Amino acid sequence: MYSIGELSRQTGVKIPTIRYYEQIGLIAPAERSNGNQRRYTQEGFRRLSFIRHSRDLGFSLNDTRELLELSQHPEGECSDAHGIAARHLAGVKAKIAKMKRLEKELKRISNCEAGKLADCAVLETLADHRLCSGDH
Repeated sequence: MYSIGELSRQTGVKIPTIRYYEQIGLIAPAERSNGNQRRYTQEGFRRLSFIRHSRDLGFSLNDTRELLELSQHPEGECSDAHGIAARHLAGVKAKIAKMKRLEKELKRISNCEAGKLADCAVLETLADHRLCSGDH
């Protein structure tokens, strides 16, 4: 059995987050000791570790919930989990592409050699989106 503090230390999940996951049903409510302290089982530890890793990989809470549900049915098809991962990967790729466009635009506007703020490319571009080199 793990106290909430021990569970937090071992998984790297903050105590308020553990309570939140319990509140929204991602982890089962903890058993309570005679002193009314939360006590988590080994299964609770494994489930929280799964959630932590899923979140570290950027999966949403909804995707994490779906993946947890799938993990409870080992006889099911792996293609369901692959579909969730593929959908997430597509989103990550889209974000990377957007970040590359942002990087390009920020490099462009930060190379301004104006001496005065009145001629500053950063401020001018922020004031008028049409001055951007492309969509970002």
